[in-house]
Amino acid sequence: MDSTNMIDQFSKYLFWDADKSKLDLNEYPAYVIQRVLEYGQMQDWKLINKIYGLPKIVEVCKGLRTLDPVCLSFICAISHTNKEEYRCYHMRQSNPTLWNS
Repeated sequence: MDSTNMIDQFSKYLFWDADKSKLDLNEYPAYVIQRVLEYGQMQDWKLINKIYGLPKIVEVCKGLRTLDPVCLSFICAISHTNKEEYRCYHMRQSNPTLWNS
């Protein structure tokens, strides 16, 4: 199945800002995985898990600069990894906001 058909299986609102005909799942896995984790529904999660597999999802998430704390906890729980292994955890720690001081 080609990339365009797979994109159409995701929730319609996930990629509202992107041209779906040019969105390649193999070229932009970080974009797709982050969108699904932060804004997707369970069927979207099952679809990326089917497309990429859990090891690839974890590998991509470890390199993300930002990831919602709830999503980080979710990916850590299902992959049995520590949050300290993720770049987004360290980026959040090094850039505290005024209201979180």
